[in-house]
Amino acid sequence: MIPQRFNRVARVFGGDVMAAIQSSRVIVFGIGGVGGWTAEALARSGVGTITIVDADSVAESNINRQPMAFDSTIGKPKVDVMKRRLLDINPDVKVTAIERRFTIDNADDFDIGEYDYVIDAIDSLADKASLIVTATATPGVRLFSSMGAALKTDPTRVEVAEFSKVKGCRLAAALRQRFKRTGIYPRRKFRCVYSEESRRNVMDVEDDTSDAMTFGHVVTNGALVTVTATFGMTLASLVLNDIARKIPNS
Repeated sequence: MIPQRFNRVARVFGGDVMAAIQSSRVIVFGIGGVGGWTAEALARSGVGTITIVDADSVAESNINRQPMAFDSTIGKPKVDVMKRRLLDINPDVKVTAIERRFTIDNADDFDIGEYDYVIDAIDSLADKASLIVTATATPGVRLFSSMGAALKTDPTRVEVAEFSKVKGCRLAAALRQRFKRTGIYPRRKFRCVYSEESRRNVMDVEDDTSDAMTFGHVVTNGALVTVTATFGMTLASLVLNDIARKIPNS
């Protein structure tokens, strides 16, 4: 029997797809302005197993765009707050919270092969590149990756494309340069959420944390929830529609 909280999802996809969604396993790397909304959307859609990975704690500057960020949660580990939020959405979801950063040195500690889907919402260029290489080299795992969502204001310009076809995104360009420099490339194609919109910070504001990393250097970039949440919701939709695509006559 389909729980009432997922009644509307089942009406869209049907019982077979709903069952497949509930049995799916997703790991989300980076629980911020993009990955946090991805995790929430997956939980609200009935995904049965969700692992969230992030080493950061909630900062006041996160409140404008991250779903776990409230005045009452400042200073608390993001994954712990997000886990409680996901369980409040669906007490039956199996949530694993890993308060840790994914790096090239600890990649083997994450058993990515246990999952059906890997969501890359990492900001750090080096860590992001490592996750992409690792996920695309893992059989049976589908990777969806977020390119840069900061410094954008127009959610109607958010698009989806295979990585080699992403254009107008500085983060995607930096990733390509890194793959070329290291000679270590993704093992297979993967789809990305991105936007060609390009802006720059127009003022400096005192910040409580530098919670973004661009091109290997810690910086603080402006970001809006209207865009970061759109990136996150689009990543979740890629998972749901990919599950549905695999079910005959769905």
